[in-house]
Amino acid sequence: MTAPLADFAAEEFTHDGVTHRYYRRGTGPAVIVIAEIPGITPKVIDFARRVSAAGLTVYVPSLFGTDGVSPEPSGATDLPRVGATMAKALTKVCVSREFTIFATGKSSPVVVWLRALAARAHEECGGPGVGAVGMCVTGGFALAMAVDDRMLAPVLSQPSLPFGFTPGRRRNIDIAPDDLATVKVRCANGLQVLGARFEGDRLVPGTRFDFLREQLGDAFIGVELPDSAANPEALIPPHSVLTEHLIDEPGEPTRDTLDQVIDFFRSKLGVTG
Repeated sequence: MTAPLADFAAEEFTHDGVTHRYYRRGTGPAVIVIAEIPGITPKVIDFARRVSAAGLTVYVPSLFGTDGVSPEPSGATDLPRVGATMAKALTKVCVSREFTIFATGKSSPVVVWLRALAARAHEECGGPGVGAVGMCVTGGFALAMAVDDRMLAPVLSQPSLPFGFTPGRRRNIDIAPDDLATVKVRCANGLQVLGARFEGDRLVPGTRFDFLREQLGDAFIGVELPDSAANPEALIPPHSVLTEHLIDEPGEPTRDTLDQVIDFFRSKLGVTG
């Protein structure tokens, strides 16, 4: 195991013939942390560690990329290397049958495995249910996982699918109509969904959040941050609210959003103290 993951337990989980590794840390109710492109980077690990320190057990599935490795070379800001690393991971996602990248009105097949992992995590950790956060291409996965009544705290961080090539795609999210209908019923009965994006993020257009507000009503809590709130040291335009563009200082909008996400998990999963 790479050094950034040394304080996590590594295990494998198989469901319906599909096997993925995942990393686990902490105690308390479970939260599934689904990494963004290019994978489980040190900054994703830092976020997962923060969630576990808040009295929760994090499960971090490895779905693509090289676990624990930064896309940047040590001590440098090599934009071509970062771009190549992200392109390699995205290419794997695009050709994988587990991910629905270009189609609309579909939940990615890997969501079935994630739902099963969440069910196992609930059995192992107890509590009233589980939480999940998806990021970037996995952002909508937490919404599709919410067809299961055990999912009590879905968080969509910069949900980027389907890619917004057309107005219809931009005013949509990667979830099957039947799954969305189930989630809407759950929202009418009290489920809440938290989402976060930067206002200028072309990968996560504002119309996507408008669509979620229309579909889920007041149950959708949309956090939209000005681009000026993003960490200026990041190598890409404002996008990754909880990781690459986080300014981890009290009073910073991105830090406030990270704290809001953790408080959302704690309150929905009954963590006190």
